[in-house]
Amino acid sequence: MSLFSMILLIHIAAGFTALTVFWIPLVTKKGGRVHRKVGWVYVWAMYTVAASALFMGLYRLFMEPQRSSMEQAFSFFLLFIAVLSAATAWMGIRVLRLKRRTKAHRSPYDLGASGLLVIMSLITMAVGWIYDIALLKFFPILGLFLGSGQLSYWLTPPKTKMHWYFEHYGNLIGCSIATITAFVVFGAPRLLNISSVSIWLWFLPAAVLTPLIYSFNAYYRKKFNISKSGKTAS
Repeated sequence: MSLFSMILLIHIAAGFTALTVFWIPLVTKKGGRVHRKVGWVYVWAMYTVAASALFMGLYRLFMEPQRSSMEQAFSFFLLFIAVLSAATAWMGIRVLRLKRRTKAHRSPYDLGASGLLVIMSLITMAVGWIYDIALLKFFPILGLFLGSGQLSYWLTPPKTKMHWYFEHYGNLIGCSIATITAFVVFGAPRLLNISSVSIWLWFLPAAVLTPLIYSFNAYYRKKFNISKSGKTAS
């Protein structure tokens, strides 16, 4: 078995693990034992997904230059998935570690991860327009949205007492969008032995889970009695 095949198997196993356990922290008691234990399984699975996708994307770009231009272009999607998965999983954990901050945060590690997500989103979109691939044209908008939101969060003082709470689940749900989309684009067609799936299915995970983030925001703002301005209502 080649090294690429081994990494691919690890990637598939990690992605399947992330897809399987993702829902558990959403429905269990926040901060409880199950939430924390399974949450860490999910985060490390996503780190593995990111690392393996990074390897495969770079391998396809530089070690297999004989591939078609279209196949090379989709290598950028793997790299984008790698950065999106890593940056959002990292952010989801870092906000917990820094939840007591009261000032702007300028750590090069945190700003670097968020900045890289923005840059990789722009690069992937450019490749998409060059090769006229709808997935690469429009899906990285999610990365721009999340990456710019992360930078704004770090570079401004917290506006509400529970700021870290919203960033935690928002980024980890965003992280799951990457995994599910990759499965729809690459995994499902192979499992079902079909050549491709409708372009609309590519965007279905983002279309379903992005509103979930907004729904959670509305729910927890009401639960914590936080007004739209970000202040705790009296």
